[in-house]
Amino acid sequence: MDAQAQIRQILQQLIAFPTISRQSNLAMLDYVEGLLRPLGVRLTRYVDDSGTCANLWASTGPAVPGGVVMSGHCDVVPVDGQTWRTEPFALHERDGFLYGRGTTDMKGFLAVAINAMMRAAERPLKQPLHLALSYDEEIGCVGVRSMLKARRDHPERPDLCLIGEPTGMRIATGHKGKRSFIARCHGREGHSALAPNGLNALHLGAALIDRLQARQQELMSQGACDPAYDIPYSTIHVGTMRGGTALNIVPKQCDMELELRNIAGDDPDMIEQAIRADAEAIAAQYRDRFPEAAIELQEITGYPGLDTPATNPAVAFMRGLLRNDEPPIKVAFGTEAGLFHQAFDVPTLVCGPGHMAQGHKPDEFVAWEQLIRCHDMLTELTEALVSGKKPAS
Repeated sequence: MDAQAQIRQILQQLIAFPTISRQSNLAMLDYVEGLLRPLGVRLTRYVDDSGTCANLWASTGPAVPGGVVMSGHCDVVPVDGQTWRTEPFALHERDGFLYGRGTTDMKGFLAVAINAMMRAAERPLKQPLHLALSYDEEIGCVGVRSMLKARRDHPERPDLCLIGEPTGMRIATGHKGKRSFIARCHGREGHSALAPNGLNALHLGAALIDRLQARQQELMSQGACDPAYDIPYSTIHVGTMRGGTALNIVPKQCDMELELRNIAGDDPDMIEQAIRADAEAIAAQYRDRFPEAAIELQEITGYPGLDTPATNPAVAFMRGLLRNDEPPIKVAFGTEAGLFHQAFDVPTLVCGPGHMAQGHKPDEFVAWEQLIRCHDMLTELTEALVSGKKPAS
């Protein structure tokens, strides 16, 4: 079977697995292993504590340090509440576009990467090629961490990590880090007719939002700036606010969800400390009358940013594979790239088919032309590994 037909067939199968975050991806991994095991590819699963989800690390070529790891996540976002013109978990092709949940984010890349592994397994590689598949990326890069912890000191350490998130086949050298929190505000309930005798938790939350807006203004005017991003500064965002049970009851508790997305020039620890100090200062002014007054900040998820220098030799290596002179970019969305860089301390880049603007939507799609460009890039990568070329030197 020629490569294009095989990629289409693999993608059709991958889309058919409804691997929504927090649901099992084991059937999909069974399928991938069934393609790779007969070719002698070395396979290692890293199963979660529940036994329902797993990461997969696949390797071909010599079992030595070096080479490249291609990485992508198995999970996709839900389709609930979305109106699709076609079945979201079945591949549909129309006018050069392939539709289905995950075609762009990011099973299109996985189909091409799996095909590349199958073809590389039949070549005399002098440098190894790896494929890493993770679970639950969409809910905070949760699943990949156990695999990276297990692989950190493994002797087959890659020289380059390539994260195949959709960049329109542009090389991305950076993205912001993220931390998300729940802020829980504690007041004192009472009858609304005697509202001043209580402490309104929603009012505590509103005061915190006011301080967060002031912190945002500081980051815009005094914080680091990176013009490579659409939003060139770090951002603080409140997404939800919940509290109260009835209009005539002073609410005792209020919960807010907020996030910090920081560029590399800003220290997220310092920003978090400032937010915590603001929360304590707001609550402290009420404690003489209300000892229970408090705003607790609990981190829910987070991942580090990525900031690979554009001058790193790995960037030139990847540009050579793409055979174009487009300069590298930075992307607004987060990926597992920062975690890979932390684990292996090697150059890490993001490059994959499609555009994130098509992801997470009804009628998600990827252009066939993008998959072909990705296939061509990974074919060139295989040839470089056959020649023994070091990707980061």
